[in-house]
Amino acid sequence: MRAVLQKFGYWIQSSSLFLWSRLSFWNQLWPRASEKPQGLGPRGERVAAKFLRQLGYRILERGHLQRLGEIDLIALDGNCIVFVEVKTWSSADQGDPADAVDRRKQEKLTRAALIYLKQRRLIEQPARFDVVSIVWPNDRNARPQIRHFINAFEAVGRREMFR
Repeated sequence: MRAVLQKFGYWIQSSSLFLWSRLSFWNQLWPRASEKPQGLGPRGERVAAKFLRQLGYRILERGHLQRLGEIDLIALDGNCIVFVEVKTWSSADQGDPADAVDRRKQEKLTRAALIYLKQRRLIEQPARFDVVSIVWPNDRNARPQIRHFINAFEAVGRREMFR
């Protein structure tokens, strides 16, 4: 067993059951949170944040992670907290990206938003859900098509939080 583990880059501490691995091997399996992939999704979130700032929103958080998932953007529009779901696609062949925010996704966002508000003792603060839909053609020189759906859906689930 020891020889097999050493072959794959693990070391065994003789007095306990802890296993260590070489840092490079470990990072390949679990990249750090700061090393987010630079694909279409993160690029769309950056563009959406810039778009919302131009509309006068104040971005509070980007990529808020918690056990229930991720809230793409959390912004402030006046005194209203806005939970923003950003959907970015490379073509609109299959419809609008906002259509991907189905009831299941809405329930998940509602629960994540409720946890966010409770943790920060903001449960009495007005809040809403927006969706930013971005269609970004493969041509790097083309500008993305951005659609902003204000108050895109009501809080859904068994314990709606804003009713």
